[in-house]
Amino acid sequence: MKPALLLLPGILNDEGIWADVAPLLRDAADVRVAGVLPPTTIAQMADAAWALLADVPVATPVVLAGFSMGGYVALEMLAKPRRPLAAAGLVSTSARPESPEAAANREKSITAMGRDFGKAMDALLQWSTHEPSADVASRIRATFDRVGGETAIRQNRAVMARADHREALARLSVPVVVVCGRHDRITPPPLSEEMARLIPGAQLQLVEGAGHMLPLEQPASVATALRGLLAAATMTHSQPGDQP
Repeated sequence: MKPALLLLPGILNDEGIWADVAPLLRDAADVRVAGVLPPTTIAQMADAAWALLADVPVATPVVLAGFSMGGYVALEMLAKPRRPLAAAGLVSTSARPESPEAAANREKSITAMGRDFGKAMDALLQWSTHEPSADVASRIRATFDRVGGETAIRQNRAVMARADHREALARLSVPVVVVCGRHDRITPPPLSEEMARLIPGAQLQLVEGAGHMLPLEQPASVATALRGLLAAATMTHSQPGDQP
């Protein structure tokens, strides 16, 4: 039985963030890719994500993979599951709440977006990537424009109010892989290392040659990490009496 894999996007992303990863996994899973999630609160984003799984039979293992803000949504779903979850991939994200310093910087970003969205997005593209190809840079920039400033500001407000899920990580009993770009400046590797330490049995993968926009910068590496996760979830799910 193929597991269902739900891919969750980050701030200023739509389903395009997973465009190069999803095709590499369709042979191993029923891949579902979320678009722009309702940007009011992380909990409401989780509500929308659960709705995308409503038709998945109870017997089918469900795997979550969240990128950046999508990781916050995945953590919310893991902390308050509405059905058994078989595994999770946490990509370029963190379990920590917003720090006062990060909140102050985010307020500056919100102000910059309101003043000159295009200029703010040019700066964000540089900060969030590591030596991207011209094609990747163009695709990321186009995604920013599609999502737009109003949605981006609401998403940032939601992220600022996110919960602290570090305590919940220690209670997870499903396979988890934590993936981060070696040159990620938005959610730096120490945040991924912390999550991997807190989650029992978690695997940590640091990807060379990538910044924060890992699914577009190094999609094959992300797909490989998630393929291993799908295999582990399927194996665990098939063991009698071992329901996560």
